Amino acid sequence: MEQKVEYINIKDLVLWTENPRDPIDARAKDQDIVDRAIEDKSLKWSLSKLAKEMGDYYDFSELPTVVYHGKKPLVYDGNRRIILGKIKHGCVTIPKGTALQIPDFPLEIPCNVCTKKIALNNVYRKHSDTGSWQPLERDIFLHKFMGEEKSPFLVLEEDTRIISNNPHLNQRFVKEEIFKEDILNSIGFFIKRGRLNSIHDDDDARAILSDISEKIKAKTISTRENRGKVVEVLEPTSQQIIDRNKDNKLHLSKIRFDETTERQKASRLSRRIVKKGVELFGGKLYLKIGEVSNLYRDITDLYIFYTSRKDELSSSFPGLIRMSLRLLCETAANSCKKRLEDYLKDNFEEAKKEINQDIKTLLSNQNVKKESIVQLLHTGAHNYQSTSNIEQTIAISIIIGSILTLTHGKEG
Repeated sequence: MEQKVEYINIKDLVLWTENPRDPIDARAKDQDIVDRAIEDKSLKWSLSKLAKEMGDYYDFSELPTVVYHGKKPLVYDGNRRIILGKIKHGCVTIPKGTALQIPDFPLEIPCNVCTKKIALNNVYRKHSDTGSWQPLERDIFLHKFMGEEKSPFLVLEEDTRIISNNPHLNQRFVKEEIFKEDILNSIGFFIKRGRLNSIHDDDDARAILSDISEKIKAKTISTRENRGKVVEVLEPTSQQIIDRNKDNKLHLSKIRFDETTERQKASRLSRRIVKKGVELFGGKLYLKIGEVSNLYRDITDLYIFYTSRKDELSSSFPGLIRMSLRLLCETAANSCKKRLEDYLKDNFEEAKKEINQDIKTLLSNQNVKKESIVQLLHTGAHNYQSTSNIEQTIAISIIIGSILTLTHGKEG
């Protein structure tokens, strides 16, 4: 028989670690899964709601789907109900005060015992289109258990972790209309042999994907706004990146959106320039007494004047701040007996290492790079319209602040 009804003791049933709702390490025990379900960070378990919906007693018409792995009866469908039963009969523990009104629950319950193939088919039929699974969970299940090829959506997640770290992206329209293969190709990303490849370097790739994520989060792109448009609604800097890199060679993308390495690199500069907000120079600098420090403080005062009277000043005022940044860099370069270009380029990469990933993304979004920093300052000196872009000016000031701390920072 491929299916049969069998009564099984609630204590013997084993919860499924690979439950698409919220998979956990395969070595996890029932208690680990229950702890995760009670904490419910993913907001996918809703045990209290289920307990209320069950009424006063356990309904025998809803059979858990069980597959024997050796002698272990593994629950493929009905894990939430089984968790409530295990809690009711003391098989697992929950924190005191947890609000759960569990109905009467038999110690032995009827289960649909079947083959793994039937169990997987049943799980997919019951959950894939009911709204209980989001697109990413569905794609993971199809690939892992049903033998289908990875979707572009799943490849993007596996190689970058962008979707799991930005839950607002886990939507059907994002999968079907934005992170699909032809759109990814149009912005410089390609799926090759189940891996994500790109024409962009890591900073550029991160900037573009972050831009798309922000546009979706802000609903600039939605099922109602700018539907079918992606490149068109990106920031001008992102569009410039895509155009600039279009002839680059394709390579395996290595960006991740869950990196913690920057926080682990506690350095003498991180406390000074990594701030929650985006401030001029990345925050307060501690520089050696001298002309560079004096000019830095003057520019800071000028920026405070600008922010306090922004509504009264012309839109060109930020250009004054941009021009003063070049004067600051020239002063610093002279004190180091270097040309402006050499001073900035020689220190750029080392200074960039001391900035957290969010600020690196800001620099990339504003095209502030080793190759462009000098030209951006030259543009400021000639008062072109682009110098009124205060966001770019702040981005420039942040890398300059990091460079100044390297070359003119107080020791200790």
